[in-house]
Amino acid sequence: MGDLKLVKRFEVTDGFFGRYRELVKDVVLPYQENALNDRIEGAEKSHCIENFRMAAQKLRTGKCDGEFYGMVFQDSDVAKWLEGAAYCLAQNPDPELEKRCDEIIELIGSAQHEDGYLNTYFTVKEPDKRWTNLHEAHELYCAGHMIEAAVAYAECTGKNRLLEIMCGMADHIYRHFIEEGAEGYPGHPEIELALMRLFRCTKEEKYKELALHFINVRGADSAYYEKEKSRNNWTVWGNRTVDTEYNQCTEPVRMQKKAVGHAVRAVYLYTGMADAAMETGDDTLAEACKTLWDNITGSRMYVTGAIGSAYEGEAFTKDHHLPNDTAYAETCAAIGLIFFANKMLYLERDRKYADEMERALYNCVLAGMQLDGTRFFYVNPLEALPGISGEAQTHRHALPVRPKWFACACCPPNVARLLASLSEYAWHILPDRLFCNLFVGGTLDLNDSFGGRIRLETNYPYDNKITYRFEPQGESMSVPLAIRIPAWSDDTVICLNGRPLQYEEVWTGDDREYKYVMEESGYAFLHRDFKADDVLTVELDMSARKVYTCNKVSANTGKAAIQRGPLIYCAEGVDNDGDVLSLSLKKGGAVTVGEYLPDKLYGIQELYADGYRETVSDKLYSYEAPIEEDCQITLIPYYAWGNRGLNQMRVWLPEKR
Repeated sequence: MGDLKLVKRFEVTDGFFGRYRELVKDVVLPYQENALNDRIEGAEKSHCIENFRMAAQKLRTGKCDGEFYGMVFQDSDVAKWLEGAAYCLAQNPDPELEKRCDEIIELIGSAQHEDGYLNTYFTVKEPDKRWTNLHEAHELYCAGHMIEAAVAYAECTGKNRLLEIMCGMADHIYRHFIEEGAEGYPGHPEIELALMRLFRCTKEEKYKELALHFINVRGADSAYYEKEKSRNNWTVWGNRTVDTEYNQCTEPVRMQKKAVGHAVRAVYLYTGMADAAMETGDDTLAEACKTLWDNITGSRMYVTGAIGSAYEGEAFTKDHHLPNDTAYAETCAAIGLIFFANKMLYLERDRKYADEMERALYNCVLAGMQLDGTRFFYVNPLEALPGISGEAQTHRHALPVRPKWFACACCPPNVARLLASLSEYAWHILPDRLFCNLFVGGTLDLNDSFGGRIRLETNYPYDNKITYRFEPQGESMSVPLAIRIPAWSDDTVICLNGRPLQYEEVWTGDDREYKYVMEESGYAFLHRDFKADDVLTVELDMSARKVYTCNKVSANTGKAAIQRGPLIYCAEGVDNDGDVLSLSLKKGGAVTVGEYLPDKLYGIQELYADGYRETVSDKLYSYEAPIEEDCQITLIPYYAWGNRGLNQMRVWLPEKR
């Protein structure tokens, strides 16, 4: 599997993600901690911490002085925040933050039943209905997120208190579903991937067995939720149990061919499947994962890496149905796609997984949080129309301005935990090879594997040069280094000590033969005994390019988007005289790259595209032909949109001759 404690070995230092590292530490985690404690004026109430306090009080005294508040899965917000805090503590020791985390963990422990069960909704509100509504009640989902937090906190701080708590809960689940033979599988997948993490952390085989059980029984009885509802006759939201696609249970997982239903649930499930396939060598499960991946990225993914086209069910719909202004494109779904991509990279080494991981990270995920770290998008549309977006019945979900918090606040702490653990995705350490998947500047400690450290220096994604410097323990360090060459880079140059290397070149030096190979996987492989004065550079082709979709995507017919490097760009009204709806790109026109602007939107490079602006009659319908004038269209990175007040935004622009 590689080094699961990599987050403790990589210190992020570059200007781009270095800023996010500091932002998460100094702003995002404290802000979200205040939100969880209901201390942000004008924000949606969370009540998460209070729910745990009431559950503990009820277990201690038999009653509590309040009522459960929030979603049935409210506990998971605390779990994700704790996980993000753990990663942050690994890189930035902070006794005060650690003390507050420990206090929350003790509170969580005090809300745990003697039999190991832990869930504040059922302890406070529905004590007699445990495990009777797997379809809606999210017990296994909440347990999964808290297990992930427990593993992260143990690995990052060395403290096992939360791990002990969640092993107790996992043991309880094992008894219920394995030893006692209870039927069913999670309405919201998550625990599958969490149990695989717990298995690797503890080496307890029963946790892997439990993960495989939930994967294997899913869809074996596609009518399970209907039977559960008729048997227990209670509901949380009144969801339709007959909609098996929504829950990815129409058929067993190995038979599934298309990504369907709730997008977050889907990619969390697929992440667990891919992890289990890698761990067990199950080829049929691996093939199912590959098929589902290809369906998502080939037919059901936005150019920003967003997934989930429809508000109804927060769901995938049909192949090539990718509306821009009504896109659901939940932040959590893009994060889940990154999780899935990361596990697929372990299952099958191919740059296509890292390419889409990068796409989702730099575009949809970063857009999910305001640049100052204090506001968040749940939904990430590719077109915003003030007066319609967030207001019209069909567009109420597609807000044009980020709120402070949400009643359903799954996305903000998810962003925090992902950004705090980037090294888990940027580097993969295997016994026989070191993979660089993402170009994040920082220092990677390899002293106990390859005998030294590697410093990656870059101003990516705005600069095309990535530099690797080596700090061996002794005279040299033997590193079998594989570097992803993105599919969007048409002309990549790799140099060693200033000397350009050719593919499959073999040369001799220091009594040893070295070679550089561009592998079919899309990774450049160079195995060498690197010395302290060796410098390896990769220069990527970051030309600004127009992107087109096939004609099956009706929303984008006759339109193009602009990409430079990993970044998708968009036009905002504030940069284009307040109106982007009248703009079109000039076919064959130039797209030029502006200077780096350190003071604009925390540092960006604008693109300038040759285009047209049309002036038309104010009448709804008119016989007057539009007047067309040449213009220059200013574009900014999509991740930075919505940070300058309410205005129009478009990713896909019409293109004309």
